[in-house]
Amino acid sequence: MCLQECDTTDLPDTLGPLHLADSTKGNRLGLAIYYRMDRFTAFETNTFALKKSLHDRVLAPAHERLIGTRVVDNETDHELVIASFHAAPLTASNSLRRKQIKAAHAELLGMGSGLMTLMVGDFNYPFFTKNLNEHMKNSGYELSLSDRRTYTRYKVFKGHFDFATSLGLDIESVETLPRGASDHLPILVSAEYGQDYGPIQGTP
Repeated sequence: MCLQECDTTDLPDTLGPLHLADSTKGNRLGLAIYYRMDRFTAFETNTFALKKSLHDRVLAPAHERLIGTRVVDNETDHELVIASFHAAPLTASNSLRRKQIKAAHAELLGMGSGLMTLMVGDFNYPFFTKNLNEHMKNSGYELSLSDRRTYTRYKVFKGHFDFATSLGLDIESVETLPRGASDHLPILVSAEYGQDYGPIQGTP
């Protein structure tokens, strides 16, 4: 489970069957990742700062905009990287957000070259997503939008803000869930391991 804009100082170590892998520490728009210890073994979690927007420089809301955890599926021995990503706000350009996405993918590849990767979060990219989709295809990633819009509070800003990019995974569906306390609706990503990606080699 990937969280965003949370108070990381108030997160429990366990949440039902989920265990906290780690969270960001250097920004108020906190990111965190929880995982099932009975299903996965986590080997490392890293946080990353990405290129700052003017909004970041003036108001300093976010230093780390990416957190990634490298895990092994205990049932299948597949190794993958799961990440929570929060792009610059709408005051920034789509060009900057594309640079942040590209940099985020590069950082996650650094955690294990060639590993399957799932990065979910608030991409702040409700407009011109077809253009973003082409950029993702050119870089080898798949862009997956949810079945319904994830932000509906203001008419001018309605759209898909929250989605997923993946590498080596077959995304079956991305479902928009009912609204909770956040102004963004949560999404549920269902995926299978891609046929081109075999079990891990050796012990990480």
